[in-house]
Amino acid sequence: MLNILNSNKKYNVTKLEPRKNIPSKKYICSIYQEITCLIRRYYIQIKRRPSSLFSGIIQPMLWLILFGALFQNAPINLLTQNKTYYQFLSPGIIVFSSFTGAINSGLPLMFDREFGFLNRLLVAPLKSRDSLLLSSIIFIATITSLQTSFIIISSLLIDSKTLSIQQILTIFIILLLITLSIGSISICLAFILPGHIEFLAVMLIANLPTLFSSTALAPLSFMPYWLQILASINPLTYAIESIRYLYYIPNIQYGSYIIKTAWFDFNISNSICLLMIITIICFHFVKNIILYKCD
Repeated sequence: MLNILNSNKKYNVTKLEPRKNIPSKKYICSIYQEITCLIRRYYIQIKRRPSSLFSGIIQPMLWLILFGALFQNAPINLLTQNKTYYQFLSPGIIVFSSFTGAINSGLPLMFDREFGFLNRLLVAPLKSRDSLLLSSIIFIATITSLQTSFIIISSLLIDSKTLSIQQILTIFIILLLITLSIGSISICLAFILPGHIEFLAVMLIANLPTLFSSTALAPLSFMPYWLQILASINPLTYAIESIRYLYYIPNIQYGSYIIKTAWFDFNISNSICLLMIITIICFHFVKNIILYKCD
């Protein structure tokens, strides 16, 4: 008799246990509200300090104007099939501006750590800690898209060139993938590094080597073999070559090869798939880091 009562008790307890991870409208609305409030706070910060927004526009424009003028009389036919070095340089500067904007995305979070505001967020009744990551990523994606849009429009006006809607959408998809992957790495560094001085040091160290180890300033064939290997590992190379092809080839063929690396030949579709894989890996890694640091 006791065995029957115990079995019924176990059955009722397990029967009444709620299933976990059941998304509801209230839960989704709460996460949406958290993300919206955090993004609004970032916009208020950049409204009060607009220098970071304008510096992200001015710096790539200076690179574009100065480097384009410096190598204006260079024998460009030896480098590339473009008519001028400016045409060769502008896609690289567009990707580099997206990279520099994304690598700064962890800096506001680092200042929140130092000023104690992040501790208030962690003890607040947040529905999900993922809202911290998502709000930072969405904010930096919008700001970087605004900066790169200004640079793209300026380069097209200088070159007297137009792009189709398909080309523009593909270019922004590539830039968005670069922003998401690099931005998530920057947020990860904001949780790992001890302070903003170390964060700024990592930014300064990683900025120029990442630029020079890509095909932004010179084609892959002009590099020594060891630098070709580094450029083949660098994700910016595939984004730059894809945008360079979309910029100056009128008839888009996603299956045609645009770059021959030290190991493989890539087309635009392969490059986009590679950037998507890198973005997913970075998101998964950063999410685990945030859960580890916040618990």
